Amino acid sequence: MWADGWNSCPLRDKARDLKSRKVQQLGELVIATGADAPSANELAGALIMLAETKDSGKREAWARRGAAFFQRRSRRNAPATDRDTDGAPAQPSGAQPASGRKGPT
Repeated sequence: MWADGWNSCPLRDKARDLKSRKVQQLGELVIATGADAPSANELAGALIMLAETKDSGKREAWARRGAAFFQRRSRRNAPATDRDTDGAPAQPSGAQPASGRKGPT
């Protein structure tokens, strides 16, 4: 049994590690989707609206767009033999520009 005064125990450490990984993955997702372009206030407002939205049609449309985003990313990151190579060549870094987005100015 762990004493209350201990700062560390295996379960608490695992929970902290899982939370840290979730935060890192969320940050990576924000960057990958281009959602790091708006201000923190704009992003927070959009996330609050998402959380408050009860309209199942909107939520389903957002889920489809999210699924399509992840499918595109998985195809782009797949080995050349696993994806369609008839399209335009990838940029040297492997990154594809998001449609309608300008680069940093």
